[in-house]
This record gives sequence, structure tokens and C-alpha cells, in this order.
Amino acid sequence: MGHGWDDKIKRLAWVAAITVVVSVAACSEVIRNHGYIPNQEDLDQIVVGVDTQGSVETLVGRPSTSGILRDTAWYYAGYKVRHFGARAPKEIDRQVLAISFAEDGTVTNIERFGLEDGRVVTLSRRVTETTVRDVTFIRQIIRNFGRIDLGEALGG
Repeated sequence: MGHGWDDKIKRLAWVAAITVVVSVAACSEVIRNHGYIPNQEDLDQIVVGVDTQGSVETLVGRPSTSGILRDTAWYYAGYKVRHFGARAPKEIDRQVLAISFAEDGTVTNIERFGLEDGRVVTLSRRVTETTVRDVTFIRQIIRNFGRIDLGEALGG
């Protein structure tokens, strides 16, 4: 008779252990990246005034559907969302990377922009002055990325 109780206690212990493991896993943080921004190591290989659109494409790729190609610059957009258990997902980072080109196709600057308190801020820049002429355009990309089709927004 004691043997039946031992089996029940063992099963109950296993169920409790599995419940604890599942509960802890459900509360773990998951960060999801959306869009594409080249990693810093690859960007560090680009030499301003030397590299061209062709070599940039080889090193970091062209902006995909989440980015924008213009004659004067390539824009890469991305954001990170934190998922934690049953809580609503929370955006934790939103950035645009702009690689600017001269008329001859050489790189003139690499700039990273973010959104801070609703304002566009420069996070990093290779050349001390900005080569991005249209901050309003950067603001639109940052605010709208992930919400609208950028091709449609640009009439493409």
C-alpha cells in the first residue's frame, strides 16, 4: 500500500518540477530585432573617401525592404523589441543608419541616428559634419519604420 503512495508522490514531484521550469521559461526576456542595420565591425571596414557603393554592397549589403536606396545615401532601419513573459512587448531601440555618397559614388559619411524623447538624435558620425541634408526624412523613417511600407511612403 505504501508503494502506491510513493508513485503518486514521485509523479506529483515531477509535475511540480516541470511546472516550475515552464514558469521560469515563460518569464525569461526575449529580444527580437526587426529590420537590418549592419554590425559595427563591418561598418568599421568602410573607409570614407575610398570605398564606393560597390564595395559597401560587398561589405554590408544593400538596404533591403526595410531600408531605402537613394542616389546620395543608403538608409538602413531597424528596431529592437523586448518580450518578457505575459507583458506587452516594449520597443527598446529604434535606429537609422545612413551611408552617404558623393556624386562619383564614394562614401562621404556614415551616420547613425536614434529617437530620444521624440527627437532625432545623432548617435555616431564618421565625419564631423552631417552629410544628411534632410533631417525630416530621417525623422519619418525612424518614426514610421515597422508601421508602414517605406516604398509606398516614398511613392516607389
